[in-house]
Amino acid sequence: SIVSKQILTLGIILILLGIMNMNVAFLNRFFPPVTIRPEQFIPQSYALNILGARIEWNTIFIFVLTMVLMAIIFWFIQKTKWGLATRVTASNETIARLMGVPTKKVTMFAWAVAAMLGTIAGIALAPRVGINPNLLIGVQVGAFFAAVFGGFATFHGPVIAAYMIGFALSITRYMAVSVFSTRSVIAEIFIYALILVILYFKPYGIFGKQPERKV
Repeated sequence: SIVSKQILTLGIILILLGIMNMNVAFLNRFFPPVTIRPEQFIPQSYALNILGARIEWNTIFIFVLTMVLMAIIFWFIQKTKWGLATRVTASNETIARLMGVPTKKVTMFAWAVAAMLGTIAGIALAPRVGINPNLLIGVQVGAFFAAVFGGFATFHGPVIAAYMIGFALSITRYMAVSVFSTRSVIAEIFIYALILVILYFKPYGIFGKQPERKV
């Protein structure tokens, strides 16, 4: 199933990251650890003050870039033949293959686009968190939760779910800082636990629908 593939991919990524972080002599020889602090990219003074809130220029850049990329992808999915082939393959790969859709090429193309988007995400996120082997692990876990929470069967579902999770994390982190006077992982634990509870009652996501089988 789609979810099983996603979980398997995420598991392989975590295993590879664990191997990269191991202090093994021959690994450090070929892959020396590199760490660059965020302030080496953009000074902390590069920010806007809006109604008392400090918003970094990098945050605005990421928001605008995300909107542009989503618009391009939505246009591609809805208006091009390859987009139609991608939707058909994602809906039912077996039927798509029987109808003459080159599902292997479509799948390879989808992975290539995913790799490109992941690279762009890393470049956009690096000025905020710096460069280290665990740069995108939080993004990957959050994206997986957004895709499952929003529903794999829709395009808009994971997008809306991602923004819902992002705003909820920001609010809970702010509350955690206000209560504990320091950043805590309680916000992440609370949000992800809430998502798991919702998925228990809606296993196909908040925007997904249970597939109907006709005889």
